[in-house]
Amino acid sequence: MGTRTKSQKEPKQKATTTSTTMSNTGSMNVYSEEHASPPRPKRRKTAQEMAKRQKEIAVSEFFAKNRHLLGFDNPRKALLTAVKEAVDNSLDACEDAGILPQIHVEIHLAGENRYRVVIQDNGPGIVKSQIPNIFGKLLYGSKFHRLRQSRGQQGIGISAAGMYGLLTTGTPIKVTSRTSARKPAYYCELQIDTKRNKPEIIKDEDTDWEGIQHGTRVEIALEARFQRGRQSVEDYLLQTAIANPHVTISYIDPFGKELAWQCVSQQLPDEPKEIKPHPYGIELGILLKMLQETEERSLKRFLTRSFSRVSSAVANRIVENAGAGLTEKSYPTRIAREEIDRLYAAIQKTKISAPSVDCLSPIGSEMLEAGLRQVIPNAGFYAAHTRPPAVYRGNPFQIETAICYGGNGSNTRVDRQTLDEMITETDDRTIRRFLMNSFSGIGPSNVDSVIKRADLSPRSSPKRLKESDLERLHTSLQREAIEEKHPLSLLRYANRVPLLYQQSSGAVQQAVSSVNWRAYGLPQSRGSLPTGPITLVVHIASVWVPFTSESKEAIASYPEIIQEVKLAVRKVGLALKSYLALQRRSAELKRKNQYIEKYIPHIGIGLRELLDLTDLEVQALTTTLRDTLERSRKL
Repeated sequence: MGTRTKSQKEPKQKATTTSTTMSNTGSMNVYSEEHASPPRPKRRKTAQEMAKRQKEIAVSEFFAKNRHLLGFDNPRKALLTAVKEAVDNSLDACEDAGILPQIHVEIHLAGENRYRVVIQDNGPGIVKSQIPNIFGKLLYGSKFHRLRQSRGQQGIGISAAGMYGLLTTGTPIKVTSRTSARKPAYYCELQIDTKRNKPEIIKDEDTDWEGIQHGTRVEIALEARFQRGRQSVEDYLLQTAIANPHVTISYIDPFGKELAWQCVSQQLPDEPKEIKPHPYGIELGILLKMLQETEERSLKRFLTRSFSRVSSAVANRIVENAGAGLTEKSYPTRIAREEIDRLYAAIQKTKISAPSVDCLSPIGSEMLEAGLRQVIPNAGFYAAHTRPPAVYRGNPFQIETAICYGGNGSNTRVDRQTLDEMITETDDRTIRRFLMNSFSGIGPSNVDSVIKRADLSPRSSPKRLKESDLERLHTSLQREAIEEKHPLSLLRYANRVPLLYQQSSGAVQQAVSSVNWRAYGLPQSRGSLPTGPITLVVHIASVWVPFTSESKEAIASYPEIIQEVKLAVRKVGLALKSYLALQRRSAELKRKNQYIEKYIPHIGIGLRELLDLTDLEVQALTTTLRDTLERSRKL
């Protein structure tokens, strides 16, 4: 018998690794575990069962779960957003009706972390049938499909504020409106059905509204936190007064403090006109939809009647550039998909004039400077500039800037009583966070300087500070404003609306930081804002502002917008440079004059010893020298 090979021994060695199973037919199956397939997972649901769960989501239901997208992500911000949406609607309504706006804002404490917000205007009022949809339905409005400058566009803001109030307090929004002195006012309480995005009227009735001929009053109860200083309701109203010098605003805070900003102009802004979309601003899918829905019977009429700046001659060039298969008489709804691609490409390569700019209503450099002077009246220098209109993605826009040097732009010069009130109302747990959140135009390095000078710990609790600590803190804040170390205070606007959040992002911050401010006489670290007692206003007016989110807090960084902001900022920067150069020359001359005046008496003494002058002659000589110095100062 021969010797067994290794391969002959393997079956015997692996015999222990086999197992036996019973098949469905009862026969025995022997298999190796090395080649066994894993058990098949049990199916949890069938496609039919999953299909039953699919259903439409109402837009109101979506935003109720994602309210942070609309600016209601925390109680502090929610209060400001509610006021902002109501005030913006009031301003738009008054201007559309040709009425100089008078806005009244009240905030009342209604419980722990609960407030009642009241906004009243003197606008044209709202007809009874439209009130439920305006205040109780999301994505409902008259501005979304219009290509003209306006504050609101999406039809979400005020109804979202009412929805937030209902979610946090269970209280419906209350609206009173009157359209004419000859008609009674209409009062209603309503809420939004988030599952169906429809209004539910709780109560409605005619009511008396004494002393009011026309206007609207909105009352919302919501969970919120009140604060002063930066990103507060007061800060928003103050900035609104800068960009809207034709508006009169009165404000009462929860503690009874009253503030008012009177209008500095009796002239309403020019009414912007609605325009058609520009061919450069549409995308291929939009063009396809427009061709499918048009009632025009020829391609040429479609182009000339659907777009701005497309004349008969321009339409002929577009059709010619589109190539074979398309003619001026082609029926729009019957154009093939491939031909639409060529038509879109032809639009892009055809030279078409920029869109008309009468759809814009810029503030104007004079009015913008007047608004800035009203809010910051004690600055030493003011300048404003409005750029010519420009275009991004077929949408016209215009950039305006204004700047002031000096004054109380940093808002750190508060009196002691106001500081005590701010500390009493704050929810910040450290003094460093309190200073950062409460004062505009003050950066981290300035905050550290204030705390160090006041001999406090950055982690000290504001509400546990002693009287002596508060006194040192107040003195330190005053000195920080005098030393002018705080960074530039940047006020951003879009269609006259202040943008208070996300200041470190977006086109405006990027453009202002990239400007070389050292060339204009200001200290600046690379890639940051310059330092100094400066307030800079940047306003973009456009038919469609490219916000980065639904909460409308920052402007997208389009290269065209960034470039226009830079050019506008450099213009006012040149004016500031001349002012600062003059100030430095004046300061140097004053220093020299003081130096000369200091030694005039010694000159008189020296001449008396040399020329043997009497005391009267020395006195006459020093008087003559002082008179000569004074005349040189005047020159």
